[in-house]
Amino acid sequence: MIGVARITLALPGVHSLKEKRSVVKSLLARLQNRFNLSAAEVDAHDTWGVAVIGIACASTTARHADEMLASALRFVEQNGAEYYLSDVQTDTFPAF
Repeated sequence: MIGVARITLALPGVHSLKEKRSVVKSLLARLQNRFNLSAAEVDAHDTWGVAVIGIACASTTARHADEMLASALRFVEQNGAEYYLSDVQTDTFPAF
């Protein structure tokens, strides 16, 4: 099973693209290292007040994939001094 999430973050304290890149790059690295999943900025690249992050994981069961995504989302919520979650979309689907 493949689990995916699209996370929209509001960045109220960020006032430049350089600051945004710093916040996003740090978050992506922490997600990848802590949860062993793929993570990237997937939209709103040129908007400094918003970041859209995509994460994906592979698992043998949908339940485990959902648990991995839920853990990653909790981490994002609990460790964001510079941002807050404004939208989250998740889905799981079978691998080929």
